Amino acid sequence: MPELRVTVASKVGLHARPAALLAKAAAGQTVSVAIRKEGGEQVDAASVLGLMTLGAMHGDEVILSAEGAGADAALAAVAEVISTDLD
Repeated sequence: MPELRVTVASKVGLHARPAALLAKAAAGQTVSVAIRKEGGEQVDAASVLGLMTLGAMHGDEVILSAEGAGADAALAAVAEVISTDLD
């Protein structure tokens, strides 16, 4: 299963607006994308509530994973959203 590590760029972390934009990007992929912090529980990246429970703050590293055809493209698309300051 491919994984990709990404640093959260939004100054407020993955809360409110950034979480909603990230969830929308993840939901638009052809495969399910999961996200977690190192040592933490994995959640569905298309779930705003799940994203907010991560507690991912500005500068934190998160780990994305996906499986199936198109997984690498899905990870790249979601990673681009996380690595952009969405505030």
